[in-house]
Amino acid sequence: MSNTVLELKNASIFQGKSLILSEVNLEVKKGDFVYLIGKTGSGKSSFMKTLYGDLKLTQGEGHIVEFDLPTLKEKDIPFLRRKLGIVFQDFKLLTDRTINDNLLFVLKATGWKDKTKMAERVASVLEKVDMKTKGFKFPHELSGGEQQRIAIARALLNDPELILADEPTGNLDPQTSIEVMEVLQDINKNGNTILMATHDYALLLKYPSKTLKCDDNRIFEVVQRKTTV
Repeated sequence: MSNTVLELKNASIFQGKSLILSEVNLEVKKGDFVYLIGKTGSGKSSFMKTLYGDLKLTQGEGHIVEFDLPTLKEKDIPFLRRKLGIVFQDFKLLTDRTINDNLLFVLKATGWKDKTKMAERVASVLEKVDMKTKGFKFPHELSGGEQQRIAIARALLNDPELILADEPTGNLDPQTSIEVMEVLQDINKNGNTILMATHDYALLLKYPSKTLKCDDNRIFEVVQRKTTV
C-alpha cells in the first residue's frame, strides 16, 4: 500500500466558474502533520472541500486515501468520507442528543451494527481526547474546547487514514487552542495523518511542522527557518 495519503498534480480548484487555486502540486505522506495557512478568502476552505468531495476537481490529477478525485462519483463520496476524519471550526454536533448518542449516530450511519463494539469504540475515542466522563452530557453543557475535543473524537471513530481539520481552533481562546492542539499532536504521534487549515500563527511557532500557504491563487510550501545550536 502506498505511503502517500494525498497527492495533487497540476490541479486547479474552482468554485462554480471562479478559479480559486491553480497549479496545485503537493504530497502528504502517512504520519505527516501539515498546516495549511493563508488569509481569509485565499482558498483554504475551497481546497478542503475539494478533498472531501464537496467541490469537484475538474482540472489536473488528485488522489486522496486511494480515491481518484477527478473521477469521484456522487455515490463514492460517503465511502471517501469514511476514510477521512473531518473536524470543523463550529463543531457541528447534534444539539438534541448526548455526546454518546452523537458518536453512535455516526457509527450507525457508517454501517456499524454490533452494539457492544459500537459502545467500545465510543469509549475508546472519548478516552483518546480525555473526555471519557462526558459522554452523558449534551453539547450545550460543554465548553467550546470540550466540544471541539468531541468533534475530534468523532473524526477518529472510523480510524481515518487522513484527518482534515478546518480551522479547528478558530472559535477558541488562546489557552483552549493550545489544549486542543495538544490533543491533535498526541493523535498525530499515534500515527494519524493530519492536514490542518489555520490562521493561528502562534500555533505554528509553538508546534512547527510542514506548512503549505495559500496566496495569490497558488499553494506553496513555506520553508521554516530552523535555529542552529
